Amino acid sequence: MSVAMPAVDISRALTRIAHEILERNGGADSLTLLGIPTRGAHLAKRLAQSIATIENVALSEIAVGTLDITMHRDDLRMRGPRALMPTVIPPAGIENRHVILVDDVFFSGRTIRAALDALGEIGRPKSVQLAVLVDRGHRELPIRADFVGKNLPTARSQSVKVHLRELDGIDEVIIEEEVGA
Repeated sequence: MSVAMPAVDISRALTRIAHEILERNGGADSLTLLGIPTRGAHLAKRLAQSIATIENVALSEIAVGTLDITMHRDDLRMRGPRALMPTVIPPAGIENRHVILVDDVFFSGRTIRAALDALGEIGRPKSVQLAVLVDRGHRELPIRADFVGKNLPTARSQSVKVHLRELDGIDEVIIEEEVGA
């Protein structure tokens, strides 16, 4: 196990991503941040806080919510049962807004494909962009991230774990060799 991103690097990456999102979208007025549970939801809230600080507005003025993708996954029959997570669309909604999907680790692209399917059932945004803390490569679908905290080349025999203080008591990204690999 090795630490690929300590807490200070995670904080720095999220601040940079917040600035990049604001620059690309001309401010926060037409943004809706949607985190993919579980860790993506917490990262979306942190990005919303950073954006509020940068824009010098109240956090309540930043549209942030969560998007559950469970029923849109293509691996439902290969995994055990999963609890549905809440989908929370902020009052500003997604119609004619720039939606930023937020996730922790970008790997095959299948999670994001499921998120796009779930989003399509809710409405039609002006654009959809993707912000991820870690891009580890190994894409199986033609999907790319618009905002990346860190590109982290890995072997398929490795796993990337994101620990966040809200859930794990510590902020860090670690790389582990998978058991039996």
